[in-house]
Amino acid sequence: MPYKAMVAAVMTAVWLWELLLGAIRLRSAGNPVPENVRDVYDPETYARWKAYHLEKSRLAMARGTAVFAVELALILTDAYAAFAGLFPANPVTRIFAVLLLNAAAAGLAELPFVYHNTMGIEEKYGFNRTSVKTFWLDQVKELVIGVGLMTGVGCLLMLLHQWLGEGLIPAFAGAMTLFMLLFSFLYPFFSRIFNKFTPLPEGALKEQLTALLEKRGYRVRAIRVMDASRRSTKANAYFSGFGRMKTIVLYDTLLETMDTEEICAVFAHEMGHGLHRDTLKRQILTFVQMLAMGVLAWLILRPPVFAAFGFGEINYGFALLLIMNVAFGLLSPLFGLVVNGVSRRAEYRADAQAVQEGYGAALVSGLKKLARKDFADLAPSPLLVKLEYSHPTLSQRIRAIEKAAQA
Repeated sequence: MPYKAMVAAVMTAVWLWELLLGAIRLRSAGNPVPENVRDVYDPETYARWKAYHLEKSRLAMARGTAVFAVELALILTDAYAAFAGLFPANPVTRIFAVLLLNAAAAGLAELPFVYHNTMGIEEKYGFNRTSVKTFWLDQVKELVIGVGLMTGVGCLLMLLHQWLGEGLIPAFAGAMTLFMLLFSFLYPFFSRIFNKFTPLPEGALKEQLTALLEKRGYRVRAIRVMDASRRSTKANAYFSGFGRMKTIVLYDTLLETMDTEEICAVFAHEMGHGLHRDTLKRQILTFVQMLAMGVLAWLILRPPVFAAFGFGEINYGFALLLIMNVAFGLLSPLFGLVVNGVSRRAEYRADAQAVQEGYGAALVSGLKKLARKDFADLAPSPLLVKLEYSHPTLSQRIRAIEKAAQA
């Protein structure tokens, strides 16, 4: 079978799909802003948002095209097999070689765009606080961590395939789900590689957050502040930890943006996810996605497939690239439609929980502040929302919050 032509065709189709979505993003800048969010931007700021949105969208399309061109060239020229051949004939080192080449080549292709995005566009519009030194350190850290994790997954795939053969599908799905859960558990550790965390000082905010969670049966291990302002002015917050024991992480930029009631509203929303077991539901969907990847792995792990790309034997690093970057790329719009639809419904439920806790008005004002600070798109294309948005639009969320408050 013409495996190389098939892979090239799939890669091209995925790239063209991303270009189409990019074109829709560009056009959405002209969409009318819903009435209930028109106070987020004044006319001057909205004009700046349009310019920002257009620059970001064009850059993303150029970045995707550059990475596509490099990865397609590597595929068509059998460069992965040639580079792996420079390493000792050991399956682990050759897994590492393929993944290193892919990460380095794709990273170099997109590096000018990443640099311009951070040090150019984000700087121009007042969001960037990353120094040049921090930028380059981040790139090195991301390369090392990314190649290390992918090599681990490649070795896991190899062991499962050699051990189970045709029984690979459920085993790979289960192992990948566990791997992702482990990564979630270790996420706070990886965060410390990039950021510093300090305890939230004693005061009304700490007391109110703790009381809010403990009222619903959660225990607060710690509340920490992350120095996100070293890199950006954009604000965020999240929970970490499994079960009822939680660590709350607040970006320092969030503390600068919101008052106590609004921050508590954000965490009443996050608590809603926990009460409705949204994390468990996401894990079930993740397992389904991993089953699909297991099927793809089972189909791809055939010696003739690898021979078509210059390999003398199965290379599990290259198999990962075919599974995750090529085959799954073709299926991802379908999965995105389902997973993002489920996620948006979960966001509505979590917003309703914040209303139930008495924070409806504070959540609306807090969400508007976040949208203003993050330069959010207030009127994206409905097609993009269905395909790509894990959250409803700000206008949709406000309508639902106001409806829940009146119920």
